[in-house]
Amino acid sequence: MTEDRETRPANSTAEKPEESGISTELEEKSLEAVELIQAELEDTKGKYLRLYAEFENYKKKVQKDKEEFIKYSNETMAYELLPAIDNLDMALKHAGESNSDSLAALSQGVENTLREINRTLEKFGICSIEALNKTFDPAYHHAMTQVERADVENNTVVEEFRKGYLYKDKVLRPSLVAVSKKE
Repeated sequence: MTEDRETRPANSTAEKPEESGISTELEEKSLEAVELIQAELEDTKGKYLRLYAEFENYKKKVQKDKEEFIKYSNETMAYELLPAIDNLDMALKHAGESNSDSLAALSQGVENTLREINRTLEKFGICSIEALNKTFDPAYHHAMTQVERADVENNTVVEEFRKGYLYKDKVLRPSLVAVSKKE
């Protein structure tokens, strides 16, 4: 390559005056383009940072809303149970009175309270499991004992010690039962 430079005429390596003006003009345009691109890049970076900050704030707000929703999700059920509590209060008040009607009033108050609580629980998807005289199902029943009985089929629930409950389609608490077996 050094030979090529030496063999060229001296005037061919010198820049022509009109070419140097074009080169300077191109350099200026290139610098302006680079500055314009850098300005756009800074603008885009600023938008990105603002968007990222907004998204982080949004995530925090959603998390806070979710926590608050969970915290107060049973508020409606609690409000619906208040009349049942009122009925219990009245039943206890009547039980304190010492006349013959107080026992009947207490019994009626407890029945009303139980009916009100069951109505409220059903409203929220909680219902009792019907167990008595049904075939034993370990998914819904927990056998506490077996009873020898000739009058019912084998593996039939003959006694319920504690009611079981479903929450929608899920077993909330299985029934505690006694199951028959043939003699």
